[in-house]
Amino acid sequence: MDATDAYTVSGLPLKETDVVIVAIGEDSGANIMATAVLKNLKAKRLISRAITPLHETVLQAIGVDEIVHPEEETAERWAKKLCFKGVVDSFEVNDKFSIIEIEAPADFVGKTLEEVKLRSKYNLIVLTIIKKVKKRTFTGKLENFPEVQGIATPKSKIEENDIIVLFGSNKDAKKLLEMT
Repeated sequence: MDATDAYTVSGLPLKETDVVIVAIGEDSGANIMATAVLKNLKAKRLISRAITPLHETVLQAIGVDEIVHPEEETAERWAKKLCFKGVVDSFEVNDKFSIIEIEAPADFVGKTLEEVKLRSKYNLIVLTIIKKVKKRTFTGKLENFPEVQGIATPKSKIEENDIIVLFGSNKDAKKLLEMT
């Protein structure tokens, strides 16, 4: 379907649709046209992808509800993974704070969160621990699957191969990662 064609798009069930995402990437003109068509048809919540600062300015002028920058966001996540040993993934809350997933450092293994004192030593909050749990796949093969342990408590014990999910300032997270 040609998302820039108002007649074609008007046939979509937009009144019953909660969110519309325009993810056209390479052709910013088509992205802008499709976004404008959907805005004119009164999409309830309109999210569009921006490639350049000028593209973002045009989307803001159209009045989209949210603008995403997937390449930038992915680049930031990969930069953290590549620059800091032990980072599994990250989510930047803003330019100063992030939620990061780190591999459990060897010197944390066998200890509780109370014992490793991440809050008092590094000013970082542990949100949860993700454990690798062996489960059978539909083919019967035994594989490791990540299992979130819920909200972390001081008594939560860290085991080998655990992923610790932390929240805090980028500066404090960097300090921890450099120490381990």
